[in-house]
Amino acid sequence: MLNRRDFLKRIRDVAGLAFLSGAPSSRAGARSGNLGFRLPDEADPHQRTFMQWPVSRAVYPDPVFLGMLQQSIADIANAISQFEPVVMLMAEKYRKAARGKLSSAIEIWDIPTDDLWCRDSGPVFVKDNSGALGVSLLNFNGWGNKQTHANDGQVARRVAERLALPIFDNGLVGEAGGVDSDGRGTLIAHESSWVIENRNKTSKARIERLLLEALGAEKLTWAPGLEGADITDYHIDSLARFTKPGHVLIQLPKAIDPNDSWSVSAFETYEILKQATDAEGNRLSLTIIPEPYDTRITSRDFVASYVNYYVCNGAVIAAQFGDEEADAEATAVLAAAYPEREIVTLDIDPIGETGGGIHCATQQQPTIQDRGTDTARHQSVVD
Repeated sequence: MLNRRDFLKRIRDVAGLAFLSGAPSSRAGARSGNLGFRLPDEADPHQRTFMQWPVSRAVYPDPVFLGMLQQSIADIANAISQFEPVVMLMAEKYRKAARGKLSSAIEIWDIPTDDLWCRDSGPVFVKDNSGALGVSLLNFNGWGNKQTHANDGQVARRVAERLALPIFDNGLVGEAGGVDSDGRGTLIAHESSWVIENRNKTSKARIERLLLEALGAEKLTWAPGLEGADITDYHIDSLARFTKPGHVLIQLPKAIDPNDSWSVSAFETYEILKQATDAEGNRLSLTIIPEPYDTRITSRDFVASYVNYYVCNGAVIAAQFGDEEADAEATAVLAAAYPEREIVTLDIDPIGETGGGIHCATQQQPTIQDRGTDTARHQSVVD
């Protein structure tokens, strides 16, 4: 099993370094800029959720653990399917085995995958004021060529092409889990996931311009983050998330531990966000959600993030970790943040063992305005 927080000692396994080149995204016909499109708030209505079926034995050599991981992905998909349509992406040859774990309500598309991280390698949907959709490519490269991604590096483009959506590509390289948006023009991110040569060999100022352009935003607040401690270089979506414009939910330990780089970085981000303003000039309001301590999995590398939840139509799908007091408090905090949604909590420990959570495994497609266009008709046919 490749743990995303323990990748450094393992990236030279299985075919040496040959896999590091991956499969670069084709940029033929791509356009720079998103021409007035913007990343909507995740809480806005969805047409469907996309997820990816993990299959790579290079990444998960233990078949027993891979089966457990697939079941966790199925559990998330089955829960979301109670509230909105779900599409699971996988090569056709895995359909029969996967169908045994997936609800009949879940659609399967023949788009090959390597791993499960649809937030990072899946399509990032942007929307214009008329309701039309496009896909903004972030050119996923396996978190800086740290993991095989021959299939995952093509997922976003292949979904966009199947849906006949315009593709916007300004050359930025990164992952959607590395940035969070209020859907109204404000972004937050860790520099460590973007201003790093294994993604972008250019200045911070240029990276900021490209990220704002790719997601149609006006204001980006950076925090330093933590480079090299995990495969993602500390994605923001496991620490801090917008619950609505002007409000951020952040998970923190009880007190800062100066000997723990994760703790130091988390509190550093907290202090920066406390002083930050949004695109309209308003100071951000922060709510702290406490970390769990008495978890089922006690590994140092286990990710126990309540903040890595997913907002779907009518519900919030979140993790619980076996710490009864912390789980209950997290549920109450999420219920207060999303009062009109059902809070559904799941045991997704195998995903936590690989360094991620529910948000990492999902990607939303916003609803579109049916204008009778070819795109709208095409979507109804291919679905």
